[in-house]
Parts: sequence; C-alpha cells; structure tokens
Amino acid sequence: MILKRNFNPLKVFSYIWRETLFALSLSSAAYLGFAHFDLKFIAFPIAPVTILGTAIAIFLAFRNNTSYSRWWEARTLWANLAGNSRIFARQLIANVDNALSLGKGGDVDAVQAYKREMIYRQIAFAHALRIHLRGQSTWSDLLPFLNSQEYAQLVTKSNKPNWLLQSQGTRIKEGIKREILGAFDNITLEPQLSAFNNWQTLCERIKQTPVLRQYDYFTRLFLWVFIALLPFSLIETFKSAPAMVIPFSTLLAFVFGMVQRIGEVNEEPFENKIQDVPISAICNQIERDLREQLGESELPAMVEAKDGYLF
Repeated sequence: MILKRNFNPLKVFSYIWRETLFALSLSSAAYLGFAHFDLKFIAFPIAPVTILGTAIAIFLAFRNNTSYSRWWEARTLWANLAGNSRIFARQLIANVDNALSLGKGGDVDAVQAYKREMIYRQIAFAHALRIHLRGQSTWSDLLPFLNSQEYAQLVTKSNKPNWLLQSQGTRIKEGIKREILGAFDNITLEPQLSAFNNWQTLCERIKQTPVLRQYDYFTRLFLWVFIALLPFSLIETFKSAPAMVIPFSTLLAFVFGMVQRIGEVNEEPFENKIQDVPISAICNQIERDLREQLGESELPAMVEAKDGYLF
C-alpha cells in the first residue's frame, strides 16, 4: 500500500512511457508535416476526437471505480479477518480459563497447551491465507505456529488455509469432549470459523475473477486510437502556433494514460506489489495481538512502512 503523498517522476514515467513516447513522436511528426512540409490535409476538426475522448473518459471512470471497489473490498475483508481473529482469541482464552478455574479439562499444562495451540493455529491461518492469495510457496513461515506432524500434513493439502480452519473446528469439538471448553462454547466459536471461511472465499473470488476483459481490452484500444488522432486534431486549434501541438498532445496522453494505468494496477490487490492491500502488515498485527492476548511479552517487531510503502 502506498502511504507517501509524493511520487518519483521517473517511477511514474516507467508506468506509461509507451503512451508518452508514442504521443511525443506522433505529435512531433504532425508538427513537422504541417509546419515544414505544408501537409495541410493532415489537420482535421477536433470535434470527433473530443467525442472520442468523452467516451474514453466514461470507460476509464467505470474501470477505475471497479478496480477501486475490488481493492477496498479486499481491504475490508482483511480488516474483518483481523477483528474476528481477536474476537476468536478472546472467546477461546476466556472459555479455557473458565474451565481451569472450575477445575475442568484435566492437567493444567495440557489445557494451557491446548489454548496456545488454538491461538497459534489461528495465526497460522492468517499467514497461510496471505501466502495462498499471493501464490507464494513460503509455507515454512508457518513452522513457528504448528507442530511438526501438523505441518507435515499441511504441506500435502491443496487449500492450506481451509484445512487449518477444518483443524480448528475438529479441535474445538475435542476440547468440548475433554471439558476444556464448555458444552455450549461451540455456539459462539463456530460462527467465527464460518466467517473466516466466507472471507477466504471472497478473497479467492477477487483473486480468481479479473475485471471483465472486454472493458480492459477496449479501454486500452480506444486510448491508443485517441492518442494517435489527438495531434492531428489539435493542429487545427493551434494552427497559428503549431509547435504547441507537441506539449499538449504529450500532456493529454500522459494524463489519460496514467488514469488508465491506475485502474489497471489496482484491480489485483493480492500480488505483493506496492499498491496492494498490505496483508503482510495485517498478518503481523494479528500475530502480535493474539500472542499478547495469550500473555506473551516477546512479540515480533511491528512491520513498518519502508520508503513510503507498506506490504
């Protein structure tokens, strides 16, 4: 996620250098043809290009609104996941501690180990979902949160976050049998697991369903047509000073190209790029919060923004 307010011009130019250089080259050619080779026929009225520009603006607005909606939905889903992870941990810890205070659940160390296991598995779920959505293979990140047997099972599964939630559900039932959890605690804990399942599915929907390719293709096609026609229509406007065609054509191509590029890069919020939802930082916050709820004092360092970017 981009946090800084100002951008490096060279970094911005790297996104739309093709459109900018194309407009610069074509407008220069239009200027030379009109002003130095007396090719008056290359100039035509600006009205058709104005209409085309209006149509492109509508396409770009729809594309950017759609892309932003996808990004914001992804951020909202991960905010819900972080909040409900805290709720799940609070409910679980309170329920287990209540069983201990009543002398239930058996051996105290075993009960405490159960509580830690459940909280650590929830942390593992958040990290697993992060890795799963980004298409990475760094599953060793989960080793600190799972025992060796469970980790060995995990790496054989195709949908690892889903399998971890399945394990959570199974262990809740086992906790009830051992009286570590109350007979009715499942009524409050199971809805949390269902919510995690739903939010994972919604994240996968965003990941696996692109913006309609029709809008993507035709927006890019019409933009290039607009940039190609623009200098020849501006000649008529600047016929008394035809050299002005070059800066104005290049500037308009830059503006339209940048708006198009913003919509393009924002449509995929889980690619581990600078504009994405900062799910690494969110996972770090979930881990810190849940381990603190367990009573641990040695917490991982908080993930901070670097050079204005938070991942």
